[in-house]
Amino acid sequence: MTTFPDYLDLDYSAGTKQTAADYPSLMDKMAKATEVTLTALQQYKKPAIMWTGGKDSTVVLYVVREVAREHGLEVPPVVFLDHFEHFDEVEDFVHQWADEWDLNLIWAANEDFRDLGVAPGDSVAVADLSESNQRELERLGYEGDEFVLDADSFEGNHLLKTVALNQVITEHGFDGIFSGVRWDEQESRANETFFSPRHESEKYPPHDRVHTILQFDEGDIWDAFWQFIVPDTVEGYPTGHVPESTADLPNGLTARDLPVSPKYFEGFRSLGTESGSGKSDDRPAWLQDLDNTTEREGRAQDKENLMGQLRDLGYM
Repeated sequence: MTTFPDYLDLDYSAGTKQTAADYPSLMDKMAKATEVTLTALQQYKKPAIMWTGGKDSTVVLYVVREVAREHGLEVPPVVFLDHFEHFDEVEDFVHQWADEWDLNLIWAANEDFRDLGVAPGDSVAVADLSESNQRELERLGYEGDEFVLDADSFEGNHLLKTVALNQVITEHGFDGIFSGVRWDEQESRANETFFSPRHESEKYPPHDRVHTILQFDEGDIWDAFWQFIVPDTVEGYPTGHVPESTADLPNGLTARDLPVSPKYFEGFRSLGTESGSGKSDDRPAWLQDLDNTTEREGRAQDKENLMGQLRDLGYM
């Protein structure tokens, strides 16, 4: 069994039995995110940031960049997991801001499916998969001769996301992965800690997950955008201005000028696959009823209902 690096001195219990209520103000939440981030940047030798282009991972990325700048540290590589079913606008957004922020962007995917020339919705013969992907299906207890490639299915999510993540961790030797999960997001994430070990080598390449924004809820995430991320990124953007639409942007700015995925302006609150995501409302995400409606209600539910099993296999 692989022994995880012994150069780390971390409190893996930090955050146990806590909730967002333990960090009552946005400044409290940002301060904790900053503290966890600095510890991670100082201790991990090869960290990476998971970045989907979505709101949560963008807050994580912002804090990492700010802490690195303040302390003269390098910004770790940024990993985008390509499951082949992203909105074009999301991919464009990631490329645009990776260039703008001079990020080391790693575009990761389970290349077996690209090599086979299959697309989402295609039926794939198990026998045509690589031996490693066939073994991964066996781990799931899958017994069929073929399956439909769908990133929102149990099998598809594992092969297209988790396997791709494990491959990129192994290839680059990452020891810490910054991830944008939150306590309030799902029941399977409610007991997470700020430094979360993934050391069982029979399941995944040993590494840690670094959860810097566990203490945020959905409203806090958007408050961080309008109080910090957008004003600090966009010259002339007034701190605290919450736009009611793309027509409500100040100083001649357009949505493309903001580090906010355009899908959120359209009413999406959670960005998954193009086929499995839907708008929650016609209003921008931050203007919707965040307290009394479900954030991921526009997402395909088959995967959401299996989240505990998926996370045990290594999903975020």
